Amino acid sequence: MLKKYCLFLILLLSTHVWAQEPSYSGYMKELFKGPDSPEQRDKWLANLKDWRDKQRATIKYDSSFYGEPKLKWINHTFIYVQMMAHDRYFYDPVNHKYTVTRYLTDLKKRYGGIDAVLIWPTYPNIGVDNRNQFDLTADLPGGKKTVRQMIADFRANGVRVFFPIMIWDHGTRRIKMSMPNALVKEMKDLGADGMNGDTMLGVSDDFYQASKNENYPLALQPELSLGNLKMIEWNRLSWGYFFNYEYMPGVSVYRWFEPKHQVNITNRWAVNKTDDLQTAFFNGIGYNSWENVWTVWNQIPDRYAEAIRRISSIYKALPDIWASKDWEPYIPVLQRGVFASKFPDRDKTVYTFINRDSTDANGAQITLPYHKSEKYYDLWNGHEIKPEIKGDKIVLSFPIEGYGYSAILVTKNGMTPANLNATLSKMSGLSKRTLKSYSADWKPIPQQIIPIAKTKPPVKTLEGMVKIPAASNYQFESIGVMIEGNELPLAVGVQHPWECHPSRTQKHTMEIPSFYIDKYPVTNKEFKRFMDATKYHPLDDHNFLKDWVNGTYLLGTADQPVTWVSLDDARAYAKWAGKRLPHEWEWQYAAQGTDGRLYPWGNDKSADKFPQPDTTRDMRRPTNVNAYPNGASPFGVMDLLGNVWQWTDEYADEHSRSAILKGSSYYHAQTSGWYFPPALELNKYGKYLLMAPSLDRAATIGFRCVMDSN
Repeated sequence: MLKKYCLFLILLLSTHVWAQEPSYSGYMKELFKGPDSPEQRDKWLANLKDWRDKQRATIKYDSSFYGEPKLKWINHTFIYVQMMAHDRYFYDPVNHKYTVTRYLTDLKKRYGGIDAVLIWPTYPNIGVDNRNQFDLTADLPGGKKTVRQMIADFRANGVRVFFPIMIWDHGTRRIKMSMPNALVKEMKDLGADGMNGDTMLGVSDDFYQASKNENYPLALQPELSLGNLKMIEWNRLSWGYFFNYEYMPGVSVYRWFEPKHQVNITNRWAVNKTDDLQTAFFNGIGYNSWENVWTVWNQIPDRYAEAIRRISSIYKALPDIWASKDWEPYIPVLQRGVFASKFPDRDKTVYTFINRDSTDANGAQITLPYHKSEKYYDLWNGHEIKPEIKGDKIVLSFPIEGYGYSAILVTKNGMTPANLNATLSKMSGLSKRTLKSYSADWKPIPQQIIPIAKTKPPVKTLEGMVKIPAASNYQFESIGVMIEGNELPLAVGVQHPWECHPSRTQKHTMEIPSFYIDKYPVTNKEFKRFMDATKYHPLDDHNFLKDWVNGTYLLGTADQPVTWVSLDDARAYAKWAGKRLPHEWEWQYAAQGTDGRLYPWGNDKSADKFPQPDTTRDMRRPTNVNAYPNGASPFGVMDLLGNVWQWTDEYADEHSRSAILKGSSYYHAQTSGWYFPPALELNKYGKYLLMAPSLDRAATIGFRCVMDSN
């Protein structure tokens, strides 16, 4: 009896030790830590299995949505990319058309292509006026008909299309229905495939229910981790914010819980992609190849681009095996620093390997049971392997370069995948060159300021303009108010002509020749004179003078600054008037003088000298340009702050365009810190992303002109 009791106690204590909550790692605790030692691996794995069984039972897990046939493609979404709608490879602003083929061709050339794309037309511009996320999507060039065709073009190339959920967007224009219902209806109308929940800890159940009500299954994917495991039922994908990596690779919690749940590891600011890609390959999950981060271009260096190409090629050769319900991490291996996972299927098994050390791992790598009918293929290097037979075991030998990868396919009973020979041939060619032979260097993409041609000097006294004297040692300081980007200080912001790379903050001593500047921003009345004289009508006229009716401004708004004009519209007016738009430093000098003051009147933020903010969702109109005479600059220039943003310089790089906005506006969207930030201080600027006039025009952006004095 005593022996039985002791045996029972030992079993109970053993169960208590191993049937416990696993240890977590990663930025959002979305990874399980590996076993403490190889000897503990089996107990560690048993504990993970026990955890999974108990969690599924506790929440009464229902996996039925993973059987939805219309969403089967999700498990083949290996390489996914968030991209800016403003990317010049995606939209050609000169010819006014989407260039999906050009965009996809570039990605295929550089790293093998993508399986899904998240198109981002909202943040960081949202909040510059009260247009909400629906308005900004509707303002995409060409309207819904053209956007539908653009989505169809992606799908014709085998690429699925996502749009964002700006769940925090409760400070802009109200909508009449709930956000889940409105967004799902919009996705159905456009023919999109999925939605990404920005800042969401799991896309909430109401979005899932809305898609069911519309009979339109959508792939739902949160940015952040899931609030609870129950949400895995309808969140078919997730991002993996796995950074803060450890030497031993972590196991994806969500992929372990539900092997059909797809994860795309996301690490937008990282330059070295090794940890991300090795963790992905170890778990058989995907990667978010995000490069255009709010137009901060973080191009994937060649070494990691080539790794993506090879990983993706292996994934796509055996697309269904990575969701194996029997996958196992931390398969025993023979070399230090090498870690492996096993993905079994009915007639084949794939083993993935990663080398976490900088030195090459050559020779014997793994021991497996011997089966005469099995064949072994080195997928990474593209050839069949002849095993070394040792009794009832075999040993497989192959090289894994430092910080590298490998994959072994084991086939049974002569069964080989139909495309195996093509895959081996491709990988044989790719592997002739090691990954380490590719450059891992990163450098910022250069920007250019768009030139502004000088005007002819005036031949008579200029009414409504102020002459600004020349400055020989003007201390120009410029600080961008962009919310993100400090992780790449050599790429965030703009690249002034005297700089060697973009930067958020600049200080520069410069000479500024004398010039004339409009005393006030251009008004509705003045813009109407231009319209009457020229019959100007832009090719892309969506939102052009949106607040006018029947070709004219509303009664009582003649002296308000004209808005709903694009940068090109403003340039057209300036050219007609014999003027031009100001450079950022000219605008700032005219507003600031030479003493570095923060506001036109001094260094105190005086509420009686500029319009006070409108924090409502309805957004009033701007005030008359002459409403605050006490807000003059040292030179007598008026209405510089807090009424409307004002166009100045444009910058462009290979992928993006942006404009420098000065002066801030009266509209301050509330409820979230993610809205377009104000920049009331004269030494600050807003970086406004440019795509097309239809999207660029805003209710809070106007302009004033300058003229060269000689």
